Amino acid sequence: MTTQQQINIAAPRSGDIDPKYIRQSASSSSNWEMFKWLFMRISGPILLVLIFTHLFTNLMIGDGVHGLNFGLVAGKWASPLWQIWDLVMLWLAMIHGTIGVATIIDDYTKKDSTRVAFKVVLYLASIAIVVLGTLVIFTFEPCMTDAAGNLLDNSPSFCFNQ
Repeated sequence: MTTQQQINIAAPRSGDIDPKYIRQSASSSSNWEMFKWLFMRISGPILLVLIFTHLFTNLMIGDGVHGLNFGLVAGKWASPLWQIWDLVMLWLAMIHGTIGVATIIDDYTKKDSTRVAFKVVLYLASIAIVVLGTLVIFTFEPCMTDAAGNLLDNSPSFCFNQ
């Protein structure tokens, strides 16, 4: 005859959890967690539409993958629609990904100093990518000229047809 041992598991939030593993948020009454949760649920489906439309127009229309070149990007970014499309895709993807990775950092780091270091690196990298990506989208000039205003020899062929 075997005897069963009774295992007592503490109820969630009962106070029986080791306090060194409990972190308090900056403000328990803030809606920051709700905003992040809502943003992730809204941005996910929007990103799916943005990304699959982007892939369809770049890979299925025209020459497919063999048509991906500088000229294709230059032609697309000549239109404000595609500039805004790619900008929204960049911003949503970076914010969505940054929130996701920050959540993973919160879940898997125990030391506050490690958590802060990882998040500082994450936020700085995300800001740098968003700023640089935004600059590329809005300052992209496929038809480069010299100081005298003449087209450079290595400019794409469509620049000479203007």
